[in-house]
Amino acid sequence: MPHDAHIPARSNRELRFVSRSELHSALSVSSAADALADGLLHRHAAAVEDIPRTVLPVASPVANGSGEMLLMPAFGPEGAGLKLVTIGHDNASRGLPLVQGLYVLLERDSLTPEFLLDGSALTELRTAAVSVLATRHLARPDSRRLVVFGAGPQANTHVDAMRAALPIERVTIVTRSRASERAAALVERLRKSGIEATMDGPDAVKHADVICTCTTSRNPVFNDRDLPAGVHINAIGAYRVDMCEIPAASLSRALRVVENVEAALAEAGDVVQAIASGALAAAGFARELHEVLGGVVSRASHEQVTIFKSVGVSAEDLIVARAIAEALPKQ
Repeated sequence: MPHDAHIPARSNRELRFVSRSELHSALSVSSAADALADGLLHRHAAAVEDIPRTVLPVASPVANGSGEMLLMPAFGPEGAGLKLVTIGHDNASRGLPLVQGLYVLLERDSLTPEFLLDGSALTELRTAAVSVLATRHLARPDSRRLVVFGAGPQANTHVDAMRAALPIERVTIVTRSRASERAAALVERLRKSGIEATMDGPDAVKHADVICTCTTSRNPVFNDRDLPAGVHINAIGAYRVDMCEIPAASLSRALRVVENVEAALAEAGDVVQAIASGALAAAGFARELHEVLGGVVSRASHEQVTIFKSVGVSAEDLIVARAIAEALPKQ
């Protein structure tokens, strides 16, 4: 027998690239949320640990500019995967997206690279889907008024996601500048779809049933005194400890839910800064999403303020990537 006879032949199947349009055609945000609900509960029951992401600062040696590379590996029943995300801080001036990236999905058994997905599109879908999941369980089901901070890709995706999850009738977009072309385009798109949509300032939260904060702000984007009773907030923008979208006073009086306590302590600027100020205790500062999904934690009353603080964990990308792969037309 040849000395290498025990080595299996390589698969002839080519690595398949999944574009943004293919990705969104294959899986809706509601279906992605369904996949996350099943996958996250299964991972918790099986005690599969989340792997912390690695953040690498990058300074350009040849031109003015800086950014970050984020590496997010994961493994589980869905197989294994690795997301590489780049954040170019000066990309807006170049006419490029702030966030770009790729995701490699590996086969369950052989770990052979199977799919290469548009990383930014996957991130947008995954983030909106986990917000849908939290909203289904924490927001009042009769919520009709949505306020979104930001007008970028995540804001656009979250508007559509909240409309899929709730009977939204009115959307208000809040940006730093009332002259924002992206905000105006988003409002126009919503109006054409039959939704009452406007641009307004931060005090628009006074009339909100649901708020989504989709910014890179370093300071709270609204005043706690303006929050109405019973509002639900999906806070998804502050992914570093020096960022903050939610006032500490709002966090201190709300039901707080995070994906993973360790990840929130490491990355969620809103949480880290509230703990540093004494507004939150370092221990027991939040419940985890799997507790909400499992019915252990729920909204206590119609008037309770609820906040889902998301930083994104690698398991979510893997779960959604596998759901996309299984939904794609066969080649």
